[in-house]
Amino acid sequence: MASGGVSGTRKLASVREAVGLFRAENARLDLLVNNAGVMWPPYGRTEDGFELQFGVNHLGHFALTGLLLELMLPVPGSRVVTVSSSVHKRGRIHFDDLHGVTGYRPARAYGQSKLANLLSTFEPQRRLSAATAPTIAVAAHPGVVRTDLARHAPAPIRELTNGRLTRMSGWLLQEPAMGALPTVRAAVDPGATGGGYHGPSGWAELAGGPVPVEAHRRAHDVAAQRRLWQESERLTGVRYRNAG
Repeated sequence: MASGGVSGTRKLASVREAVGLFRAENARLDLLVNNAGVMWPPYGRTEDGFELQFGVNHLGHFALTGLLLELMLPVPGSRVVTVSSSVHKRGRIHFDDLHGVTGYRPARAYGQSKLANLLSTFEPQRRLSAATAPTIAVAAHPGVVRTDLARHAPAPIRELTNGRLTRMSGWLLQEPAMGALPTVRAAVDPGATGGGYHGPSGWAELAGGPVPVEAHRRAHDVAAQRRLWQESERLTGVRYRNAG
């Protein structure tokens, strides 16, 4: 089944509205790709009061998935794909300061949100497996791609992702079509398994064809997965039904 998507996750009311419209026209959902993102912006808050990167990159996706999961659970082979980043390896979840109140650093907040993407892939997968549900949760990351996502980054990184550092960008950077392939593989590969993670095959996972890759050990911290799940439910007001 093909259908449109939610254009943004910055406002929970908008997510709920979009889900309502989707559910009014569709009785099932085969595939959900969580790919909304913002990277290293100046400090800001969503309309719900969340730090911008944590709100857009994680909490909006958490809410969207929870509100749509009921349409996916009866569908054999259905899957949720969440797009993370290799930057998650430098991320930590600051449970005592999720919204950067005590000292905002854009890169730290981004790493936190990307680690959250993986924690919130592996936790629901464990629950789905326990419930013997046909739906699986999978993650992917694109590597370094020539887009304007890094427009708030320091100048050298902006120049790299804009392709201006051409002598380096050939092996450190790839075009959007290549960057999309790990997500596409996670979405359609019949061999993909729940809890899988896909990224580029090249050096440091910066570029290359899509292959299974390893998440950092912090992404497999079960206590952190459960705690983030509970915090995300509390902050969004969304509880996952029939998912364990």
